[in-house]
Amino acid sequence: MTDSVDALPDTARIRERVVHVIAARTLYDESHLRPESHFEADLGIDSVIMESVLVSVREHFGLSAALPAGPTTIGELVDAVGAALAGTGDDRPAPAAGPLPAVPAEGTGDPVTEAVVAAAMRQTQYQRHQLGLDADLEGELGVDSVVLTSVVAEATERLGLTGAAPDAAGATTLRALADALRGLVAAAPGTAAPGTAVPEAAPATGAAAPAPGRSGNAPAPGADGWDHRSMKDFTEQRDPDLFAKTRSFAGYLRSREKDRLYWYGMPLHSRCGSRAVIFDELEGRKREFLMFASNNYLGLANHPSVIEAVVDATRTYGATHTGSRFIGGTNMLHKELERRLAAFKQRPACIVYPGGYSANLGAISALVKSYDTLVVDRLNHMSIVDGARLSGAVRKIYRHNDMADLERILSRSAAEGTGGRLIVADGVFSMHGDVCDLPEIVRLAKEYDARVMIDDAHATGVLGVRGSGTAEHFGLKGEVDLELGTMSKTLAGMGGFVVGEEEVVEYLRYYSNSYVFAANIPAGVAAGLIASIDVIESEPERLKRLWTNIGTLRDRLLDAGFDLEHSESAILPIVIGDERRAMELGRAVRARGLFCQTVVYPGVPLGDARLRVSVTCEHTPQDLELAAEIFVDAARETGVLPGTP
Repeated sequence: MTDSVDALPDTARIRERVVHVIAARTLYDESHLRPESHFEADLGIDSVIMESVLVSVREHFGLSAALPAGPTTIGELVDAVGAALAGTGDDRPAPAAGPLPAVPAEGTGDPVTEAVVAAAMRQTQYQRHQLGLDADLEGELGVDSVVLTSVVAEATERLGLTGAAPDAAGATTLRALADALRGLVAAAPGTAAPGTAVPEAAPATGAAAPAPGRSGNAPAPGADGWDHRSMKDFTEQRDPDLFAKTRSFAGYLRSREKDRLYWYGMPLHSRCGSRAVIFDELEGRKREFLMFASNNYLGLANHPSVIEAVVDATRTYGATHTGSRFIGGTNMLHKELERRLAAFKQRPACIVYPGGYSANLGAISALVKSYDTLVVDRLNHMSIVDGARLSGAVRKIYRHNDMADLERILSRSAAEGTGGRLIVADGVFSMHGDVCDLPEIVRLAKEYDARVMIDDAHATGVLGVRGSGTAEHFGLKGEVDLELGTMSKTLAGMGGFVVGEEEVVEYLRYYSNSYVFAANIPAGVAAGLIASIDVIESEPERLKRLWTNIGTLRDRLLDAGFDLEHSESAILPIVIGDERRAMELGRAVRARGLFCQTVVYPGVPLGDARLRVSVTCEHTPQDLELAAEIFVDAARETGVLPGTP
């Protein structure tokens, strides 16, 4: 963009503005957006994205009437805008509008900064003037570690750098990232130098040039023979062959499995209770394990009345409905399930989705749009992150459970004064076990006119006197706008749900794509979920026993010297940090007959690896004592804890 825009002919000026808006709503470089570019065939812009483009163009030009939905190319849209500006039937030239947002002066003439800004634009969908070089990547721009990895990969590609991409974990601003890349550019022969043009990145619909030697393409053993790569190293491996990354990852995965460090997805051969028979694929035999990897917190998955309800309803209604809720996929059990969930959560209305993941995707993308702001905790579940991406909203990330940081972000967002604001946080953070500071979140939301949605996936059936979740735990029933949950954990079924005001729930039914265009849960599953609610309400001793077990194992692990962070739930994280050490501890634990989750990237950020231990009401005192002994013995063997005195 230049300051001489107003000197251009009217059509050229309009075209620049239209292209600028389209680039901001998609992932395309402006150079790829030509007048003849067809929205669907060339750019892959479907009707949903097109509607967002038309609304943004209308707002940008201050048009009072809606634009026609007919333009199929950029040129046709430019003509439609020109006609709207001139007035129907009026051939006067379009009035001049204000100048386009200027390129930040500090980036001009510096190819490294330009490469970083251009990459950030494509990966975040921000407009150029919104990307301040000193803006905090998380708190102000909503760029998390996953998005940052993509920005770094694209920026290095633009600069022609080869070899491993730099570690950008310490970069908190685009300026800091550019400084890190500048050192690599200076040291690498044949790359862009200050004052030279930056190579254009391949368009989004074309094949990107491969980057030989990039991290992920070849083994990277250290001096001790250890492959120091993680799953992060395969996310941005670029190659004309789309499947090249899969072959690189396959070799890495086989090596981890050979060392018995990865054992994800092993099949059960029994019910999953406090113990379970699992086929150990690394040893080629069935083994019984002490089970601490299940989210069956209240033991309802094995409750006779729940199982009988599933069987009876399946015999009556069949295996499934083969349809969405709107098209042949609703029966009386689904209506009753929604009524019971709303009553259990003490809210007016409920909508049931096919899964907890789709509940977050559907609710967030239906309510929050590109002109709104989504404010999220740094450690939220990935389904919330993906819902934010799907919505296209401005995303702000506050430091984990840091209410001062949340207030700073809300204050700045309110000052900008555009769109609505939705705060989304996990009730119980799934890899950390701690609980959100809901009282302060609610207070700040009221002060800054924001709405609140809490994901109670790991809080439903665990927190609160009745087990109804985070709002009950804090005595804030009715103070949270939306409470979301999954039914695949405590409730022992499948599906997700959102409860809230009736008008909001009805809106979600018609505007959540993951509800409208997805098959419904089977009637048998719905019947089992209703039975699970019955058991929770009729057998409160299960919740009491769960908390007794949590306290017992937590005390034993803390006494042994393990770091459990700030867990206040049925999830006890044994924090290790180093990925290799965590995997070795997990291997030692499994060898002793206990099954729990070893969590590495992308489940947690690099450097934050851990074992995730899930406690249920089905664990006996003997189970808990044996588990504590196994964790201590395995930790001493691997050096996580000091050896026996």
